[in-house]
Amino acid sequence: MAGSEGTTSARHVVFLLHDGCELIDFAGPAAVFGAVRTRRGRPAYRITVASRATPGVRLTTAGAGGVVVAVDAAPRCLADELDTLVVPGGARVADAARDTALLGDVRSLGRQARRVVSVSSGAILLAAAGLLHGRRATSHWTALDRLRRDYPSVDVAPDVLWVRDGDVYTSAGATTGIDLALALVEDDHGLAVAHELARRLVVFARRPAGQPQRSVRMSLPPPATPSLRQALDLAVLDPGADLSVGALARRAAMSPRHFSRRFQAELGTTPARYVESVRVEAARQLLEQSGDTLEVVAKSAGFRSAETMRRAFLRTLGVPPGAVRRSVPCP
Repeated sequence: MAGSEGTTSARHVVFLLHDGCELIDFAGPAAVFGAVRTRRGRPAYRITVASRATPGVRLTTAGAGGVVVAVDAAPRCLADELDTLVVPGGARVADAARDTALLGDVRSLGRQARRVVSVSSGAILLAAAGLLHGRRATSHWTALDRLRRDYPSVDVAPDVLWVRDGDVYTSAGATTGIDLALALVEDDHGLAVAHELARRLVVFARRPAGQPQRSVRMSLPPPATPSLRQALDLAVLDPGADLSVGALARRAAMSPRHFSRRFQAELGTTPARYVESVRVEAARQLLEQSGDTLEVVAKSAGFRSAETMRRAFLRTLGVPPGAVRRSVPCP
């Protein structure tokens, strides 16, 4: 996917839309690129909305009827230099993946672009167009099974925010499109520009790419036993409390042995793994939202020490706590 850096002029970002795209998949990254200015105050990116659905394309909001966005150009009319192609997803992506004309546009524009980006289930369109063959990629968690089933040549990365494989970037969806757009701005213009932009947009400069898509509590199936639900909620509400098997079993009015068996049978994991994941999630939020030391964060989240927390972060997120803190903009 060739293309120059375009250092003397605004980088051309094309959003390829189709009827049924999710509004936030388009609007989030577009807001990021549209807000960047050069040192002379000029736009650093030139945004084009491309679609065959001229003069307007209907975008949805969480799958419901949404808004109509004006189209700047048909894909075949984009002959000038293209820096970044962005392909959003949406509730009707399965129908879009059978649109041979749309897939042809994805392939054609993808060859012109320096880099290709998908947001949410837009990864399905990249895969259907052959742009993810042999690549590692992610998508919205609801689209991962389809991506695995229909496109076995794709190395699917589950439960991450975004993935880069060469010049192709895929993100998990919704606000993760903002995270990825900020990462691309950082690549193009440096960390300081990305951090300043994040402050203006009131978002984190960049969440780690390996951060899970869903909270620990929401990622588990709902337990059938009401007392197990109480134990799960206790861990989330007070991660610094005594969350040993004995303490949780008492909360659930069970013996420790019976509690461990029911926990594994209904939730598919052990109490210890669940508690560690909850504490990592709590510590990550503290690192993003406070200036407390690692030792203070570790104690608040229920870890014995900062070193214990570091090992848990590496097991769960694949990055140390310091990497999470570096992703937060300075106040």
